Amino acid sequence: MLFIGGADIKYLWVFVFFVVLIWSGINPKDQFTWVLEVAPALVGIIFLFLTYSTFRLTSLLYFLILVHCVILMVGGHYTYADVPLFNTLMEYFGSERNNYDKVGHFAQGFVPALLAREILLRKGVVEKGVWLNLFVISICLAFSAFYELIEWWVAIGTGENSEAFLGTQGYIWDTQSDMAVALLGAICSLVLLAKAHDKQLTRIMGSTAGSD
Repeated sequence: MLFIGGADIKYLWVFVFFVVLIWSGINPKDQFTWVLEVAPALVGIIFLFLTYSTFRLTSLLYFLILVHCVILMVGGHYTYADVPLFNTLMEYFGSERNNYDKVGHFAQGFVPALLAREILLRKGVVEKGVWLNLFVISICLAFSAFYELIEWWVAIGTGENSEAFLGTQGYIWDTQSDMAVALLGAICSLVLLAKAHDKQLTRIMGSTAGSD
């Protein structure tokens, strides 16, 4: 029942989003970092609102977008280098860094992969098969690389104020590993969710065709 559409689910989605957003904005560790990390979630919900009537997405994708937004807002509240649970895991496993940022970058590949797949299929850009997967993975890698460029531009423009936003924690291969984790997320999304996504696409595309 989790992925079944309906007004109740829509309102629950909005409720969860804004509850987490409000919590995230209450005394964040670094106000500047909070703005930078939460901005993509705010931009995303605006686009979802504007396209809800004309290009409604599958409920599976809406759910994943919400999860991604929550990940962003948690990272914004604590900063990615200091999320408490991952500090505990860092101590338990003897790691030298807090790896919550890798969760964020995994989601950065996992969720956009399904979004790209849905748009490409529904717009008839490419059919299912190898080329679809190649296009999706390429789009996700491009998105990940562009986000790293944004981090670079922010660092140049703001100097030391961007340190918490970058979250490199002294790791020289942070940028490359971020993109590698996003790539892994995109591949996992295609492998794990393609069949479930296809079922919902068949349903939503059928209902759209019937209303034309």
